[in-house]
Amino acid sequence: MTGTCAPPVDDATIAGIIHDYKLDKTSPIALHDQAAAALRRAIADGEVKPGERLPPARDLAAVMGVNTNTLLRALRQLRDEGLLEFRRGRGITVSGEPDRAAVLEHAKTLVGLAHSHGYNTNELVAIIRSVSA
Repeated sequence: MTGTCAPPVDDATIAGIIHDYKLDKTSPIALHDQAAAALRRAIADGEVKPGERLPPARDLAAVMGVNTNTLLRALRQLRDEGLLEFRRGRGITVSGEPDRAAVLEHAKTLVGLAHSHGYNTNELVAIIRSVSA
């Protein structure tokens, strides 16, 4: 017996979710980052909940007005943050809460800062341990 997934969020719902967040093609912020931010915000606001499936990437890309490859890059970013889960034959499911994603984003920023100042990862871990004690 296989488990069941929630039906996908429909295109009208997605359009409503992102209506306040317009992607700006003139912005220096990459479109995939803007698309990821719009979806991250929808998850944070509870408009798309854990366990719900997103529409197919090509439909979601059309609603957001971006190329499918651009949207797929945004979706992979959210997957890497732990917010989405990709399952063959089941689509893309919201799997997490954005709090973890925020921590991951700050961690990436911190690692980048540490590396730019000459600290390696082990040294950064030691610094984190020293301030968390």
